[in-house]
Amino acid sequence: MEKRVREAGLRPTRQRVALAALLFAAGDRHISAEELHEEALAAGVQVSLATVYNTLHQFTEAGMLRILPIEGSKTYFDTNTSDHHHFFLEGENRLVDIPEGPVTVTNLPSPPDGMEIAHVDIVVRLRPKANRAN
Repeated sequence: MEKRVREAGLRPTRQRVALAALLFAAGDRHISAEELHEEALAAGVQVSLATVYNTLHQFTEAGMLRILPIEGSKTYFDTNTSDHHHFFLEGENRLVDIPEGPVTVTNLPSPPDGMEIAHVDIVVRLRPKANRAN
C-alpha cells in the first residue's frame, strides 16, 4: 500500500498506509469515515476520527477515492473511482453499485460559462415494498 499512496502523490505515513490497506484490501467498497474508524481501531490502528476524515479527503483529492454525499451529514467514500451509479438501500444505509447497463441521462442543463460537467452521479433509493392488504 505504501507504493499506491506514494504513486497518488501523498507521503506514505504509517496511518495513511494502514488506512489504505483497510480500504483497498477487499476490493471495491463503499464506506463512511465512521465505519473505517471502527475497522481501524479493531485492527489495532491507533487513529483519531479526525485523522480518518482528513485521510479520506486527501485520498479523494489524489484520485484514489470518490466521494458520495448521500444522507445530509452522511458521506460515503467509494474505492471504485470509475463513472458508475448507485442504489441506496434506505433503512440499511448501504450503497450498492448499479450494474453497468441501461442507465442514461438526457437533457442535462448546459453548465455555466467556463465550467464543464465532470460526471453525473445517480443514486436510486430503494426500500422494501410495503405489504398491501387487498
